[in-house]
Amino acid sequence: MIKNLPIGEVVNLAGLVGYQEGQVVSRTLVQDDGVSLTLFAFPSGEGLTAHATPADALVYVLDGEAVIEIDGEASVVGAGESIVMPSDVPHAVTAEQNFKMLLMIVK
Repeated sequence: MIKNLPIGEVVNLAGLVGYQEGQVVSRTLVQDDGVSLTLFAFPSGEGLTAHATPADALVYVLDGEAVIEIDGEASVVGAGESIVMPSDVPHAVTAEQNFKMLLMIVK
């Protein structure tokens, strides 16, 4: 179920994805019918355009700062903060500076 992580070892999640200029980097930790856990690294200025998903999603910010827009309302989130993006509601992510997050989708 959990992949790309050493079992029984302490890990720094932010250290498992690196920044690459001009592209968003992701690393899947869990992907099954009920839950998805994915790490993302966004270089400053990069992002994901508005889209909707059929499940609720929780963003936990590991590093940096981003603007997350949910149904047209923008929120700034930084390291240690979280925000829920509800199912079937358009949302977008834009890195204000280098930004890493753990995305948890619960179906």
